[in-house]
Amino acid sequence: MATDYDAAYEKSMNDPDAFWAEQAEDCHWYKKWDKVLDDSNKPFYRWFTGGEVNTCYNALDYHIDNGRGDQLALIYDSPVTETSKKYTYNELRDEVAKFAGALAAQGVVKGDRVIIYMPMIAEAAIAMLGCARIGAVHSVVFGGFAAKELATRIEDAKPKVIVSASCGIEGKKTIKYKPLLDGAIEFSSHKPDKCIVFQRPMEKAEMISGRDLDWAESVAAAAPHDCVPVAATDPLYILYTSGTTGQPKGVVRDNGGHMVALKWSMKAVYDVDAGDVYWAASDVGWVVGHSYIVYGPLLKGCTTILFEGKPVGTPDAGVFWRVISEHKVRTMFTAPTAFRAIKREDPEAKLLKNYDLSNFKYLFLAGERSDPDTIQWSENNLKVPVIDHWWQTETGWSIVANCAGLHLYPVKYGSPTKPAPGWDVQVVDPDCNQVKAGEIGALVVKLPLPPGTLPTLWQNDDRYVESYLDEFPGYYKTADAGYIDEEGYVYVMARTDDIINVAGHRLSTGGMEEVLSDHPDVAECAVLGVADKLKGQIPIGFLVLNAGVTRENDEIIKEVIQMVRDRIGPVAAFKTATVVKRLPKTRSGKILRGTIQKIADNSDYKVPATIDDPTTLDEMEVALNNIGLAKSRT
Repeated sequence: MATDYDAAYEKSMNDPDAFWAEQAEDCHWYKKWDKVLDDSNKPFYRWFTGGEVNTCYNALDYHIDNGRGDQLALIYDSPVTETSKKYTYNELRDEVAKFAGALAAQGVVKGDRVIIYMPMIAEAAIAMLGCARIGAVHSVVFGGFAAKELATRIEDAKPKVIVSASCGIEGKKTIKYKPLLDGAIEFSSHKPDKCIVFQRPMEKAEMISGRDLDWAESVAAAAPHDCVPVAATDPLYILYTSGTTGQPKGVVRDNGGHMVALKWSMKAVYDVDAGDVYWAASDVGWVVGHSYIVYGPLLKGCTTILFEGKPVGTPDAGVFWRVISEHKVRTMFTAPTAFRAIKREDPEAKLLKNYDLSNFKYLFLAGERSDPDTIQWSENNLKVPVIDHWWQTETGWSIVANCAGLHLYPVKYGSPTKPAPGWDVQVVDPDCNQVKAGEIGALVVKLPLPPGTLPTLWQNDDRYVESYLDEFPGYYKTADAGYIDEEGYVYVMARTDDIINVAGHRLSTGGMEEVLSDHPDVAECAVLGVADKLKGQIPIGFLVLNAGVTRENDEIIKEVIQMVRDRIGPVAAFKTATVVKRLPKTRSGKILRGTIQKIADNSDYKVPATIDDPTTLDEMEVALNNIGLAKSRT
């Protein structure tokens, strides 16, 4: 029997203009579009050309004008500072309008760039929305990024103003932002006209006379600013993502398509309505923070939570349950690594018993592979659907998801389910030929991409084409590998460079990780291929054990090796694994597999700017040396 998902997907494929025009009617337009999909300059497709909008109006003023002004819009919850603050739509709009006025007072106008370099505080969201209000293009840089990394983004975006804070808090450490900001401006040949700095009580920043302005003083002196209409195709923001050349890529997001797709996705994918409490436990420095802390929930009229803390240690592994219970969260979205950390600290979920989660309906996971063990642990303890979904910085929202607001399909562990409406996902071989159901290949999306995705890279059309479109003509390259089964479920196995070639056999390291994570003593794991003279590559496993495990490491390693042999077969040639205390990760929780591989192969590597803790790389070198790799570095 056909489902709502089937009907939506079919219409989005057969008549995308009608499908997306229908969703766009749910938004406010100063001027309606001339054309829904403009394909006059392929491969640079544009959505809603001729239309005029304002994203901030749709996220705030629209709801006030429709009687929701007294509803909570934003809850700032900060266990690291033991503070919280709540804003209604009226209150948030007023704060945003004043900050927009403060930017305008410094000469910021439509099209100017503003870099936002801030911690997870409410003012970060206010700054983003303030830019959107006056048509300025914001570029959020993860707070605490090294000065040289920030400098490359200043160089590329050329901001008129930089907005920052005196410090951020990482666990129990206070990170001074101002010296990093000053260093970045010194490194960069482009200099901003002004810096607006929010002074936090735990750290007062030294201000440079004539350039630096105090946030509180600037806002107090400003007149509230109205929303400025912009073209639907004008950029809303630039978000930099790592590039293979070491030069970050500036992913551009437009105003019109982004607004339409995100508002629609809140119900279609996450099954939330206006008034529901939605929590994405991420950071505004990442795409999840843009799409689902700030814009998506507010466009829909939800109450969104901005959380300054960690899944463990602030103060314990029960903090997520406390936030869900206290704020009556309906739907939560976070990375699998957060739940692996909780599971490792509290394997039996004892802390969960202290909280009432009766309002909680869904947990969504994304950002990396969601291993079946983590999903099952979460299902068993939370007693709600746990939904894996797959998307990227470039796409802005789900490529593949179990669309809870359309039809909840049975879960197949290891699969984020089916392509979301608007996404024509296919699997191809290196010659761009479609492969059979069940065969691993490159996951690609047939052009045009749906609204809300990147139309190009900031002032670099050539690199956009080269990075995403050249390898598979007519398709967007996701750089992920996987397969689609007979029922249309998509399996995202690994990045294409994580498909290893063992004696001529193409094998997924992600498939091996699924097996390892099934072991009851393993909290999380990583598998990567290292160079081997005989077989080309061989897989190596790294295991992080659950807290409280007292068994011998050698015993556990023997068991996981046997598990891979039993489930994947001797062809995997999986014979080596080691136990490590921690895995090197980015601040958003992604395992730095490429860096680990370079260490194992004794290749030169650069410590990634996004790394959470550089000492984990030293620990990895020791672990690799213990199994006969990375010898030249010890």
